[in-house]
This record gives sequence, structure tokens and C-alpha cells, in this order.
Amino acid sequence: MTAPTTEGRGTVITGGGGAVITGIGVVAPNGFGTEDYWRATLDGRNGIGRITRFDPERYPARLAGEVRGFEPRRHLPSRLLPQTDHMTRLALVAADLALTDAGLDPAALPAYAAGVVTASASGGFEFGQRELEKLWSLGGEHVSAYQSFAWFYAVNTGQISIRHGLRGPSGVLVTEQAGGLDALAQARRHIRKGIPVVLSGGVDSALCPWGWIAQVANGRVATGEDPATAFRPFHRDAAGYVPGEGGAILVVEDAAAAATRGAAPLAVVAGYAATFDPPQDSGRPGTLRRAIEIALADAGAAAADVGVVFADAAGVPALDRAEADALAAVFGPRGTPVTAPKTMTGRLASGGAALDVATAALALRDGVIPPTVNVDAPALAHDLDLVTSARPARLRTALVVARGYGGFNAAVVLHHPTAAHRQGAAA
Repeated sequence: MTAPTTEGRGTVITGGGGAVITGIGVVAPNGFGTEDYWRATLDGRNGIGRITRFDPERYPARLAGEVRGFEPRRHLPSRLLPQTDHMTRLALVAADLALTDAGLDPAALPAYAAGVVTASASGGFEFGQRELEKLWSLGGEHVSAYQSFAWFYAVNTGQISIRHGLRGPSGVLVTEQAGGLDALAQARRHIRKGIPVVLSGGVDSALCPWGWIAQVANGRVATGEDPATAFRPFHRDAAGYVPGEGGAILVVEDAAAAATRGAAPLAVVAGYAATFDPPQDSGRPGTLRRAIEIALADAGAAAADVGVVFADAAGVPALDRAEADALAAVFGPRGTPVTAPKTMTGRLASGGAALDVATAALALRDGVIPPTVNVDAPALAHDLDLVTSARPARLRTALVVARGYGGFNAAVVLHHPTAAHRQGAAA
């Protein structure tokens, strides 16, 4: 394997690479488990609805994408429940599903052969709120000792690594919606340095009063009451986004190690780049286009090779405009199909881009582009080939784009395994 160059946000990652995705675990508002989620997504099943985890009546926004019907006792040992936030319970289950999907037994791996890198936006908000309420009303002696870590943004990485004995390099990326791509890139770095397996991705949840008020404070959350019209990115009436919970955990392996154990890759992590936008009042242009172009160069791919773009799809008119302009600059007007399945789940913070990567890998596997729902009248000015119903396609390369609140941009290029093999042979 070729060692990577020194990296930073906005810098190309070079080197041989060889990171492949061999397992996917999904917990999402419109599907629990990878195949259930995938069927729901292709069917256009909307997982957005009125919040049930608390009474949202007095808040300006009342819709969210919730993972409904989740009963942690059915999936996790009782000893874990007092020490984990709802977010971490979802992440632990997603990790279990991913390992099962990959056919990988962590106990069979050598010590230090597997690590964990996840993304997080906020940590365990619900757990933290509950313990702060105890502190205010009852006193410090009533606060759980688990508060010391259950709220922490690195807790998913820690709990997954402890549960499965994964003692290799681990970490957490905190770049909001872009975090799932940044975490995947960090996993690829570890693979290039000789670590055979890394669990990566992101799962988030902040659907409690404390977390909710923090989200609606950004001014971008949709206040509409109809789940079919509240979150409509690239629509002429776009008026913000709907938050959600959930995400995906991915098993990322060295390609040679995966082949040795007979694992069939779902996708190759072929290219990545990240950039950081200047402040909006600076007058300087955004850098999303540059992130896309660097990721394509890192993958050795041309714009014409990309069969589908999984858009960030902010649902905020100015941000939609900026993303559409960046895509047009790279691919040309209506140059490649664009989709945003997150219209069925809401924006999942650190779980959003990880779920998009999982969805892109499934699209490559099955040769179908999933739809963007509820966008019956795309804004013509955006000039995008927006996919609004499932579309069969011969896909060999997919691009996933993500932007995190505060200026973070990231882009990941995935190759279909057979397409990547042919490209490598030709090179």
C-alpha cells in the first residue's frame, strides 16, 4: 500500500489506497436495517412526521425524522442501557448490523487489527438533558456517574470499540453534516497505513427539548406542518430542512484483506476531498466546487464518469442555489442525475452523509438511482436533472456531497468494485 501525503481540509489525498466497503448497518426514520431502508427508499416512503419523543407544540418547528418503534432491550444487553444515550444505542445496533452484513467476527481478528472512526455533531443530548434536570431539581448526588461520558461527542466510537473489542486506531470527526464523509476518509487513511478493518460512519440524534432548541436556533429548520411539503430542496418553495435521527455504520476494509477472507465489496472508496468556506459576509466564493473537483482527481475520475450525485440538499434557497451552481460548473447544466433521498429522512447531522454513502453503495450494487421525494416542481433556475422517482441506471461511479453548518464541505467518490478493478487494470 502507498502511504498518503500530508493532508488538511482542502488538500488532495494521494496514494494507492485500497479501501472497500464490505458491510452496511442502517438505522433510519424510514427503515430499520439496510434492506428495509433500501426498499423504503426506492418506494419513496417518507419517514418524516410530527415529533413524538417530546411534545413539540410550543416550538416553532414540530416535524422530524424519527426512528420509530426502536426498542433497545430487543437489541442490546441490559447493562448498556443505563450508560447510553438513545443516539449511542442506535449506533451500537447499526454497528452490529454492519458487522453481520460484512460477515466479520471481530473476535477472530488479531489484536489492534480493527479501529473505529465515527462522526458526531453533538453527543448524547437527551442523556445530558435528563441528568441536568436531576442536578437542578434534586442535587448533584442524583446525577448519574455515566454522565461523564454518555453526553460526549466521542461516545459512539468508544462504546462500539468496547463492545466489539476493537483496539486499533480510533477517533471522531466533528463537522456536522459533512462528518460522515470526513470519518470515512479517516478510515481510509488508517487502511492505507496498514490497518485491515475500520468501522466508520455516523449516527446522530438530538430529538429532545434541549437538542431541539439548539437546532431551531440556526434559522434553517422548516416550520411547515405538512410532512409532504416541509422539506423540499431545490424546490421553488423551499423553506428550510427537517432534522432527523439515525444514520449508518460502514465496515471499511483493506481490499486485499477482504479478498483473502472472501468478502465481496459493495463499493470502493476511491476519492475524497474537504474544503472550508469563508464567512458568508466576506464576499469570497464558496469552495464546494473545489471539493468536488479534488475528490474526482483523487479518484482518477472525470466528471463524465459520474453516474449520480447524492446532493447535500440543504432546503435553504441560497444554499440550494450555491450547490446547484457548483454541480453545474463541474458537470454542466443537467449534466448528471442528482438525487437527495434525505427528503425521506430529514437531515441527520453527522448521520446524514454516512447514510448517503450507504445509499450510494446500494445504488451501485443494484443499478438504480433512488428518488428525491416531495419535489414536484423543481426550481427551473437550478437546471438540475433531479431524480424524483426511482430510475434504473448503469452506475459505475457515484459522488456524495455534504456540507456541515459553519462552512464544512466534503465530497466522496465511490466506484463499483468491478469498475474500479477495470480502471486499475487499464492504469
